[in-house]
Amino acid sequence: MNNFLILANSDKDVNLSLSNKISEYLRNAGAKVVIVSDVGESRDECTIKEELMEGVQAAIVLGGDGTMLRAAHSIGTYNIPFIGINLGTLGFLTEIEESNVYEALDRLLKDDYIIEERMMIEGSVKDKVFDALNDVVITRAGFSRIIGLKIYVNNQLLDTYGADGVILATPTGSTGYNMSAGGPIVSPKASAIVVTPISPHSLTSKSIVFDSTEEIRVEIMKKRKTQETEAIVSFDGENNIELSAGDCVNVKLSARSISLIKMYDVNFYSVLREKIGG
Repeated sequence: MNNFLILANSDKDVNLSLSNKISEYLRNAGAKVVIVSDVGESRDECTIKEELMEGVQAAIVLGGDGTMLRAAHSIGTYNIPFIGINLGTLGFLTEIEESNVYEALDRLLKDDYIIEERMMIEGSVKDKVFDALNDVVITRAGFSRIIGLKIYVNNQLLDTYGADGVILATPTGSTGYNMSAGGPIVSPKASAIVVTPISPHSLTSKSIVFDSTEEIRVEIMKKRKTQETEAIVSFDGENNIELSAGDCVNVKLSARSISLIKMYDVNFYSVLREKIGG
């Protein structure tokens, strides 16, 4: 590779100090480099001009997992691989630490890496369609103490319950909000959709792992007579849409996927022990 786009979160990379060092290192090696910031606060803040993407072979993302998510949505349509440099906390998506940046850059220049594909899910609601690398999350709105949910799988009713919400996560997203809500961790190499209730008011409502070919529909039920908006749905934490009783969110496997550049053949479960092990 010799043509790179650097996407920097300036909240993490103050004054773009590391971004500029990386750019200088790559340019001294004969590579072409473009730096774009900021992808720190929301997807909409990272607008990549088409002319900047000409010939780009990989995106180097500086920040945390949230920055990687926003970068994936900002330039995912260009179908180039991503490598993340972790300037955040856990960093499940950002493999490279600041201490081994230049080793990773040398390997990029020599094409010494592997590509790992990560599935995405597609959520549709109110004639709008969004992709998610991590999750589609439906949560209660306003003063609703709980929301009523009907879960359908391939148009067959699975369950009806009250809860604070529900998470529909990819394997990549299984280590995020899904895990915090008590859902299972799924290998990123799997092709699955995890459905996890958020604080369900039931002894029997548990997480379920579905094959990625399944299509899931969540219907909002009426719980508050005096409140029009019952819930809010978000896609990777963005694009919040209000939901009323009778509204449905449909989730299925997306036609898109994300390519991550991996430098080290490290076992996923070793990463788990390192990041969240006791």
